[in-house]
Amino acid sequence: MRPIIGLVTLIPLVVAAETAYVTDNLRLRMYADAELTSVVETLVSGDQFEVLSRNSQTTLVELADGRQGYVSAGYIVYEKPAKLIVNESLAETERLTSELEQLQASFAEPQALVDSLRQESTELQTRLDESTNRTAELEASNESLAGQQQRYRYSLPYTWVGGAIVICLISGFFGGLWWVDRQNRARHGGIRVY
Repeated sequence: MRPIIGLVTLIPLVVAAETAYVTDNLRLRMYADAELTSVVETLVSGDQFEVLSRNSQTTLVELADGRQGYVSAGYIVYEKPAKLIVNESLAETERLTSELEQLQASFAEPQALVDSLRQESTELQTRLDESTNRTAELEASNESLAGQQQRYRYSLPYTWVGGAIVICLISGFFGGLWWVDRQNRARHGGIRVY
C-alpha cells in the first residue's frame, strides 16, 4: 500500500515539470571606480560602448551619451551578441517584407494591364480564326462559282433563249404573212385577194 501512496504523491511532481531555458539577457554593472564599489549604471546584453582602457580585471568604457565607468573585463565581447543579431535580422526581415509588399502592390496595376491585354489578344485571335474560316469558305464558294462559270461560259440563260425563240416565232409568223400577202398581190396585179 505504501508504494502506491508514494507513487500517487509523485504524480504532481511529474505533471508539474515544464521546459525552461537559460537566459541570454546578461546584466552587467558599470561602476564609478576601478575597484568596482559604487554602481553607476546597469548594462544589458547588446548595449554598445567604446573601450577607453583596460587591464586584466576591469575596462574603462564610455557610453553613447558620454558617461564613463568601469566594468568587469570578463563580460565584454567584441562581436555582436546573438540577441542583437537576431533583432537586427528581424528588423531587416520586416523591412524586406514591407519592401516586397510595396513591390507587389506596384506590380498589381501592370499585371492587371497584362491580363487585360491577354484577354483582348485572345478575343482578337478568336475573331481572326473566325475571319480565316469565313475567308476559306468564301474562297471555296468562289472556286465553285468560277468552275460553273467556266463550264457554262458559252451557254445562255433559259429566259434569253426562250425570249429569242418567242421573238423569232412572232417575227417569222408576221414575216410569213407579209411574204404571202406580197406574193398574192404580185400574182393578182397588186390586188389583195382573200
